[in-house]
Amino acid sequence: MSPLTGYLVLSAALFATGLAGVLTRRNAIAVLIGVELMLNAANLNFVAFWRYGAGGPDAAGLVFVLFTIAVAAAEAAVGLALVIAVYRHYRTAHVDEVKRLRG
Repeated sequence: MSPLTGYLVLSAALFATGLAGVLTRRNAIAVLIGVELMLNAANLNFVAFWRYGAGGPDAAGLVFVLFTIAVAAAEAAVGLALVIAVYRHYRTAHVDEVKRLRG
């Protein structure tokens, strides 16, 4: 088994774990953690294909990873702010119990 295959299998396992967390959890914080796991799986794919692919010496994979990390940081900040706002209004962080959002 090549090193690229090992990294891709690990990335698929991380992505599947994150997807299962998003689809099965009721807590909004756990859903955000699942999304972060999926983004980290994509980052692992970018780095693995950059390192073991035939793309050459350019750093395109690393640039994609930097952009993905920036998006993940923004997503975490906005997501946690939304969870706090929902918790203040509904007194729960469970996704199923929030029926509607309005200003």
